[in-house]
Amino acid sequence: MTDTLSAPQALAPATGPTPQKLKRSIGVVGGTLLTLSCVTPASTLFVVVPDLFSSLGTYTALTIAIGSLLCIAVAFCYSELGTLIPSAGGEYAMVSTMAGRLAGWLVFVLSLLVVMIVPPVIAMGTADYLAPVVHIPAPVAGAGVMLLATLAGLLDLRANAWITGIFLVLEVIAAAVVAVLGFAHSERGASALVHGSVAQPDGGTSNVTAMMVISGLAIALFITQGFSTAVYLSEELENPRRNVARTVLATLAISTAVILVPVIAITLGAPDLEALTSGDLNAMVAAWSNSAVGTFVSLCVALAIINAGIVMVIQNSRVLFASARDKAWPAPVNHALSRLGRFGSPWVATLIVGVPGAALCFVNLDTLYGVTGVSVTAMYLLVAVAALLCRRGAHREAPAWRMPLWPAVPVLLIVVLGYILTQQETEYLLWTGGITAVAMLYWAFYLRPRKETHWTVSIPEDAWA
Repeated sequence: MTDTLSAPQALAPATGPTPQKLKRSIGVVGGTLLTLSCVTPASTLFVVVPDLFSSLGTYTALTIAIGSLLCIAVAFCYSELGTLIPSAGGEYAMVSTMAGRLAGWLVFVLSLLVVMIVPPVIAMGTADYLAPVVHIPAPVAGAGVMLLATLAGLLDLRANAWITGIFLVLEVIAAAVVAVLGFAHSERGASALVHGSVAQPDGGTSNVTAMMVISGLAIALFITQGFSTAVYLSEELENPRRNVARTVLATLAISTAVILVPVIAITLGAPDLEALTSGDLNAMVAAWSNSAVGTFVSLCVALAIINAGIVMVIQNSRVLFASARDKAWPAPVNHALSRLGRFGSPWVATLIVGVPGAALCFVNLDTLYGVTGVSVTAMYLLVAVAALLCRRGAHREAPAWRMPLWPAVPVLLIVVLGYILTQQETEYLLWTGGITAVAMLYWAFYLRPRKETHWTVSIPEDAWA
């Protein structure tokens, strides 16, 4: 228990050989653009949301709205922890510092699952939206996007901020077009949003139960999950004590609006319940307008997915970079992962995120969705535990952004997220639990016996200025 609940200590800058540091070159605007692109509002809307429509029907918007409210509480936890512990390690650095090294290791494993799975899940959606131009199998298209994103991720980060900003504008335009078309062709009133029904394969309809909504919350949390990746950039944000919280909260607010408003419009504008449940957004957009508008929206979404892949590879490689700096692996692996390329990016870590991501495009999509939903929910739960403990010891008086309604916010999150986990499918719980169990064996037999030299979570020296 001492590994998980020991009182937090202020981490001093590392002594001995100085580890390589990432450059502080990003402001709030650049950080928000990069993080918004990692949320990928339009690609999430067109790739992930249809899966919710198929199971939750007219309750999809309500489920996403509830998930977004939970994410506000999660964002408060990330903002306070991220300003206290501004490290590229993100969740694991924050949790290790506040709740102990074992808890931090478990969060790292869960975050590694998320950062490895989410990019290929999004990337596979490219095929559907390139269909007006060229037909490519979804796994092949996804793998191609992942490899392209890996190449782009090796370039200068500031150049990528401008590129992703341009792509982000295109995907917001696509989402806006869908919202306008949906509202302009409304087939039902707003009351449909609070009367859950879904079409059945036999042509009938059925009601959506509260338990179905609770089960769907894991995917709803996944839909806006990218806002939390702002903390991965905390070593590259200027003035992280102030800008981490601003970036996290701004990203959540904007991404929720960009996703939720079109979902409401689609729910109200779908020709019938069967069309809504099918989740074929391409067909609905074409029916509301014409093939040219449908093609324009599809190509915007395809570009958004490519943009998402680039940003996810950039940000997710920082997690592996930080884990190597904190000596999570045998020495040769740590040395390789912590190497920076000529453009200042961790090039080996970038390749390890991107290339296996291309291979994951050939795994069953439902399994990837399920494992990701469970991993995100469990990770948020552990972050909430860290937030509950973050005002003890040396951190009580430390300068940082402080969440309102502490400790009620993290306590409520712990209870709600724990319950959501109990409602997930056994298969996905077993997959995630099995991977976590293997990681705990690695902790027990490799990391814990070497606790003086390995998994030594560090914070950049300039973060204490």
